[in-house]
Amino acid sequence: MNYILYAVPFFLVLIALELLLDRWRGLSTYRFSDAINSISAGVLSTTVGLLTKAVGLLIYTFAWQQLALFELSASSLLVWLFAFVFYDFCYYWNHRLGHERNVLWAAHSVHHQSEDYNLSTALRQTSTGFIFGWIFYLPMALAGVPPLVFLTVAALNLLYQFWVHTRHIPKLGWFEWCFITPSNHRVHHAQNAVYMDRNYGGVFILWDRLFGTFQEELDEQPVIFGVTTPLASWNPLWANAQFYVALWRDAVRAESWWDKLRIWFMRTGWRPADVAAKYPQSKPDLAQFIKFDVPLSVAQKVYAGVQFSLYVAGGTLLMGMGEQLSLAKALLGVSWVAFGLCVIGFWLENRANARHLEMLRLLLNVPAVWLALQMGMLTMAQPLLWALLLGYSLLSLGALLWAPRGQAVVAA
Repeated sequence: MNYILYAVPFFLVLIALELLLDRWRGLSTYRFSDAINSISAGVLSTTVGLLTKAVGLLIYTFAWQQLALFELSASSLLVWLFAFVFYDFCYYWNHRLGHERNVLWAAHSVHHQSEDYNLSTALRQTSTGFIFGWIFYLPMALAGVPPLVFLTVAALNLLYQFWVHTRHIPKLGWFEWCFITPSNHRVHHAQNAVYMDRNYGGVFILWDRLFGTFQEELDEQPVIFGVTTPLASWNPLWANAQFYVALWRDAVRAESWWDKLRIWFMRTGWRPADVAAKYPQSKPDLAQFIKFDVPLSVAQKVYAGVQFSLYVAGGTLLMGMGEQLSLAKALLGVSWVAFGLCVIGFWLENRANARHLEMLRLLLNVPAVWLALQMGMLTMAQPLLWALLLGYSLLSLGALLWAPRGQAVVAA
């Protein structure tokens, strides 16, 4: 069972409730473009997962079949409890090294790029974590945890982490000592020096207390969210590529071949001495921290929101089709989603070419649906689909011509 798929409506309802709570309490934990960008990263992650999720599962299953030291039964409650705790232990080390090694941070940094902290931030997930993430869970296969149990506890661990991404819940007393909570996870998303690289657990905070990575949220140190090298973009594709590109540039610039290789696996932030001297990097002064934003008119926001909803629905549909999709169908779906979300990111950044790209995106929807029909992803027995597509495209083009342009600037 795909627990994440069935959880999507609840995620969206809870985000809506948090928005209402924001208004009721007079807070402002959401910004339109930031929330769209976070959810975009999540939609991109789940659709890319159609192509990549088999990598880790196949390796895990092979290791379980060939190398398992014990034979554990999926019918035993104790096995499920053991697997739930064991998974979180493995997750701790995956998460910790995801902060401590350059190439792993390149994947995980996506989750930390938001300069706000709310439930939409929980959906902000990487599309490249599959490259190395599977390695950390092989001990579970060696211990004999069946793949079904592994997949289920992995989903439950991820679902638990959704609710801790909020600023509305204070410290929870004794619960803080054992479990990940909104308070100690806010610490994890901070870029303040006192908070950085702390509180890695997914469900249990016990690992952090045991291995010396726990930090309590301090009243005298308000959390400043984000990363020390700001993304400064609403493009989910660039969000996934940003740190890889930075590492590649430094690797190319380095004179030593040893530095070109080891930069990928060194501690996060390490750069070759010759590169650091020639291309110094400055970090923002948190005392004068300004969030990245691009002012948009109400019309521009409404247009972006309507267009974005199509990709939330489309991404959810693709996730629901899951194993029914061939490689070619999955590639078509992923390409459609990735291009559309990228163009919406350009729109939110108010780029000069955003309107032309929007027109191209709308025009490409027609051949994309035609290809989907040819490949059996949709059926010709749905003539209403064509009428809806035509109406949607015409209305979108009309709105595109009507919506006024703003001026792209960075503001608080």
